[in-house]
Amino acid sequence: MQVRVECYSGYKADERPLCFYLGERCYQVEEVIDQWYGPDEIYFRVRADDDNLYILRHTYQDSTQVWTLESFRRVNNR
Repeated sequence: MQVRVECYSGYKADERPLCFYLGERCYQVEEVIDQWYGPDEIYFRVRADDDNLYILRHTYQDSTQVWTLESFRRVNNR
């Protein structure tokens, strides 16, 4: 699922996600838990402000940046 992402740009452009949109809802990234690289993409495992876990993938397709939601995991809160 393609998503819109706003990023922090420091040392390099789009260094890490700050928030992402699913439909009209904006999710603030509270924590980047993990980050890893594939051949043509970067993955981010994040905890959002709803306390759930998401995996976001950042790729370039035809000189265009594309962000997709690869995984979602609901975290049970007590």
